[in-house]
Amino acid sequence: MSKKAWQIDRALRLTAIPLDRRVHTSNWYTSETIFPTGDDLIQLFWDSKVPGSGAPEIPYVEMVQAMGNKGYDVSAAEELLPEGIELARKGERADLRVLTARLLHAIHTAPVDPAHTYWTYRHPERWDDVRAAMPAHADDKPRTIPRDIEEKILEGWTGQLAGGAFGTAIEGYHTDQIEKVYGRIDSYVTEPETVNDDVVYELVFLDVFEQRGRALSSRDIGLEWVRQIPFGWSAEWIALHNMADGILPPESGSWHNPYSNWIGAQMRGMVCGLVAPSWPMEAARLAHIDGLVSHAENGVYGEMYAAALTSLAFAMDNPRELVEQAAGFVPAKSEYAAVLEKCLRIVKEHKSADAAWRVLDDHFQKYNWIHAYPNIAAVIVALWYGQGDFTESFRILAHAGLDVDCNAGLVGTVLGVMRGVPSKWADPLGGILETYIAGKEKLSIRELAARTARLAQRRA
Repeated sequence: MSKKAWQIDRALRLTAIPLDRRVHTSNWYTSETIFPTGDDLIQLFWDSKVPGSGAPEIPYVEMVQAMGNKGYDVSAAEELLPEGIELARKGERADLRVLTARLLHAIHTAPVDPAHTYWTYRHPERWDDVRAAMPAHADDKPRTIPRDIEEKILEGWTGQLAGGAFGTAIEGYHTDQIEKVYGRIDSYVTEPETVNDDVVYELVFLDVFEQRGRALSSRDIGLEWVRQIPFGWSAEWIALHNMADGILPPESGSWHNPYSNWIGAQMRGMVCGLVAPSWPMEAARLAHIDGLVSHAENGVYGEMYAAALTSLAFAMDNPRELVEQAAGFVPAKSEYAAVLEKCLRIVKEHKSADAAWRVLDDHFQKYNWIHAYPNIAAVIVALWYGQGDFTESFRILAHAGLDVDCNAGLVGTVLGVMRGVPSKWADPLGGILETYIAGKEKLSIRELAARTARLAQRRA
């Protein structure tokens, strides 16, 4: 019997030894990068390395794993995985092309597994239905914008970019293996770089928000992705592929997208909170609009939660109260809400971050390291036990591993807005954000914050 897709990925994660970034360099994209197509892309998706950290992954295995997590019987697809891995290893591209076509067919035609718990939850799609299902659905009034809004947003952006630069060197690895190489991590492990594939979607959101205001649509955002973003990963790659084929939002996020519950929307929800300070319902609404471009259901709710956390950080000072209150801005009977409930129960039951994380890591072992669920668990553990201390919160995230740059980006934004960013984390960035988007290769973080603050004060 073939191994389950999640077992293949879990074994890869538990045994992968981090490249020591104090010695090895990263391999990030630039605006001049020529992205793979055809056989090169197929080969990449059978044998990949994360650009920032060098962590191994097999996207086709991850597709199967993700569909299984969404309540489908993927046994037929799992039978094909060993052969695909072997063909990729041998470089037999013609046979691999055929095998990949068969695998994708098996993924897209996988039958529902009626015994799976996924189908016991409710997942509203339309905003009115999503909002009505929230415990906090009546909390829709904007609160007073802080007088120091621009400075708070500057700290939020700085915290996010510090988190991304901190986490990109170790993302994709697991707790014990990270500790073997680095020991205790409470500072940058290498010269920080702000290039990654997370923040570019937030920059595009700001462009559309500036043009369309609060009346922006998922289609507006999606078409601007097509204009500016040359390549994506997991859910974003499929969304870009869908839109290139004329499948526009909101269908672009759900059509043949196994990754629709992954972290890609959750990792960019912070910008929605930054333009809706102290207005969590509006932040959640904007996140819902943005999330539908590349995600569906729980993936979108993850962006809503990240947006609510960020928005509420302008009005709150206690991270523990924050993670609980923000949970009111996702549909109550969704699987994502159940995940939040589980995480909050575990952190209340355990005295240390390590003890809580061990329980949650085991609980979410069937989910990929880029899935929204184990990563929001790491975020909640960091905010709960870090108690507002920036360095301690980042240390907890590094210990957890998984998608560290996304998680530290969210935690860094929240704590930056709430309490500011210590100079040991802010100063090495040099006030500059670098990206691989043409025309946005180098941006001033202060100018980005001023622009965001100006947009945040618009009410239409």
